[in-house]
Amino acid sequence: MAIRLGLGLPQMKQYDLGRDVPAVARTAEEIGFESLWVFERVLFPEPATQGLYGVPGLPWPDGYRAVADPLVTLTLAAAATGRARLGTSVLVGPLHIPFQLARSLASLDVASGGRVVAGIGTGWSHDEYAAAGVAPFEKRGKVLDELLDVCAAVWGPDPVAYQGELTTVAPAVVGPKPARPIPVYLPASSPKSARRLVDRADGWLPAAQGAAQLAEQWARLQDLAAGRGRTRPIEVCVRVNAQHRVKPFEGAERPPFTGSAAQIVDDLAAHALDGIGEFLLDLQSSARDAEELKDLAAEVYGLARAAGL
Repeated sequence: MAIRLGLGLPQMKQYDLGRDVPAVARTAEEIGFESLWVFERVLFPEPATQGLYGVPGLPWPDGYRAVADPLVTLTLAAAATGRARLGTSVLVGPLHIPFQLARSLASLDVASGGRVVAGIGTGWSHDEYAAAGVAPFEKRGKVLDELLDVCAAVWGPDPVAYQGELTTVAPAVVGPKPARPIPVYLPASSPKSARRLVDRADGWLPAAQGAAQLAEQWARLQDLAAGRGRTRPIEVCVRVNAQHRVKPFEGAERPPFTGSAAQIVDDLAAHALDGIGEFLLDLQSSARDAEELKDLAAEVYGLARAAGL
């Protein structure tokens, strides 16, 4: 069976939000992409006091200077499409008030006819946590756990009641309810987050950093699931941050998912392991505008299907 392919929607500063998101979403669905995805960055510190992903000295991409709100972007895509699933990879959960985020996701699921996939993580930027003001960075794991609890309560039957550190819901009717149970996907970048995923989530959202590393992570997660008695399968969507037309330094090995569309598809084939059913191709940083993004998405999709993926 062919893998499912998703496309990252245009959120970066070179795109026109109101015009380009619906246009790219419609085109992607027509091409055959089965899901549409957004990510979250809420600010661009200048000067940066913390490297990208928390790695000292690693610069932030210039495209992060203006990233459109993920739920606004998905709402525009929902209105322009009728089939593609609508995913977040990822929402930085602790930047949001849990009750409000749970209701927003439920409303978007109803509005889209039951197409939302809630990918949620803890993030890494201290500056974003300070700006959001919901909770300190040090409490990110506890806040994510509470968010998951609140979503389960708000999306479940009425009356809803919950008592947590950030959230108090007296017995109440809370609607609208999701059109169907919203799948929750989580990253698994640490032993604790892997246990949370196995115990509480429907799926896993890894980032592609090499086929061998992905295989090792996937095997470890499956072993953990078996050891903790999980019987239902773990859905997987691999985020691919592709860089089209990027040439490696002379003599250096080409990083995965860089170069031509054909090279990106070759890397996709190498990462298509048993049990990994979906790949999110985020091509937006490589394109100058929406027309180029649509052309590149069509080329990669066509080559992938021609290769039997």
